[in-house]
Amino acid sequence: MDNTLWADRGQQLPGEASETEPQATCVGVSRLGSMQVPANAFSVWMQLRGSSWVEGREGKFRLRRGDWIAFERDSRPHVQADRHGVCIGLTLGADALRAAGALADPGLYAGRGKIELHDARMALRLWRSSSTRLSTLAGADTTTIVGTLRPLLLQLAAIQGEMTANIPLCPGRSRMRKRQVFGRLQRARMYLDGNRDRVVRISELAELTSFSSWYFSKTFHSLYGESPQSASARMRLEHAAELLGSSQMMIGEVAAACGFDNCCSFARAFRARYQMSATSYRKKMAP
Repeated sequence: MDNTLWADRGQQLPGEASETEPQATCVGVSRLGSMQVPANAFSVWMQLRGSSWVEGREGKFRLRRGDWIAFERDSRPHVQADRHGVCIGLTLGADALRAAGALADPGLYAGRGKIELHDARMALRLWRSSSTRLSTLAGADTTTIVGTLRPLLLQLAAIQGEMTANIPLCPGRSRMRKRQVFGRLQRARMYLDGNRDRVVRISELAELTSFSSWYFSKTFHSLYGESPQSASARMRLEHAAELLGSSQMMIGEVAAACGFDNCCSFARAFRARYQMSATSYRKKMAP
């Protein structure tokens, strides 16, 4: 199995797991290329140019230049670049992910965010270097592979630094428990973000995190400063604002695409958040 996989010019690479699946793979998609991450592989992606669509267990996401996103091992995300898109990433098997957590404290977690230009350039250089080195390590053990990836892993951990700074706020007597809780809550937050087209039930999030509904809601609010319901409403309204500024959809269509039952409830919620009507917002955002 290759340690570098790249899908370019419409090429489609299926995510078929095998007994010889490597512990680490440098991956990338570009110019309408697409790829599905194999089962049991953690993955992190960075959009360098254009845009890409990513769909996994947590939902559907749009990546634009300067965005990063990471998925847990059972997410199996499918990444599709647009005609000008370039998106690079890294997949890690279970053993490599554990070793990476010890090497690049506090480890890597599911989530998404923005990456500064200088950080993106550094990550690209390290990705290229890692890809070259991995090609010479056929049959190497996990420790050797992760050691080779150390500069890239440290860069990825630094990119996630603002997010992982919240780990100490999680409940738990040990660092391991705090990290476990943080990882589950991050996944729930991504699930909300990836399902901005509908109302997500607390029971879905509780099942996803293996917490009770009460404990999940309490811990989510403690970590993020807002309830899951408030976070969902905020994300759906932010999605509506994006659609109003980037599409020709009618107001009613935007409301439906963001999970609102009717235009009246959408209009009230949108005005409460943006202090103006959806129509006025669209006019304000028009070039």
